Amino acid sequence: MIAPESALVFFSAAVALALVPGPDNIFVLTQSALHGKKRGLLVTLGLCTGLLVHTSAVALGVAAIFATSALAFNTLKILGALYLLYLAWQAFRAGAVGLVGQDFNPTSPWKLYARGVIMNVTNPKVAVFFLAFLPQFADPTIGSVTLQILAFGGLFIIATVLVFGSVSWAGGVLAEQLNRSANAQRLMNRLAGFIFIALGLRLLASSQ
Repeated sequence: MIAPESALVFFSAAVALALVPGPDNIFVLTQSALHGKKRGLLVTLGLCTGLLVHTSAVALGVAAIFATSALAFNTLKILGALYLLYLAWQAFRAGAVGLVGQDFNPTSPWKLYARGVIMNVTNPKVAVFFLAFLPQFADPTIGSVTLQILAFGGLFIIATVLVFGSVSWAGGVLAEQLNRSANAQRLMNRLAGFIFIALGLRLLASSQ
């Protein structure tokens, strides 16, 4: 389906990109530090589910809409920013036991998985990036471009799981230390709140 040498080059580039500090790996680190590495891995899986959505969108041509329509791009980024600001509000309200409440209880891992999905899907920059990045490696002479894009998207997701999984583990180690101190937990929640605000503002400031 794809040439081995192209797969190797693409996978290496994907790992390098995943290692670059950005909103997603900062988000994973923050959630892992608050809730532990297992739940951090669920956030990672949520983000990767979002990548699967973006890959499918590129393969089907839907992502081109966000690259050409200012309305679609701005609508999605505003929704994403509002969600991040909501998470910031939750973090500032949290006490010494993490992000609590009926909707975002740290004992509800699927809520954390959903965070990862929403965080990724509502970022139009990811859709535009995939639209620009994935097709570069596709070769129409060796088969279906759509299938090649889906395959490259799968490789990107594998690279993301490996890198972000390591970030989750590091955040989990930090969480084990924070759990020994109520003051440290409160401080981490406040820090998480400021990070969510920064990510939301960064998303709002983004352009096509």
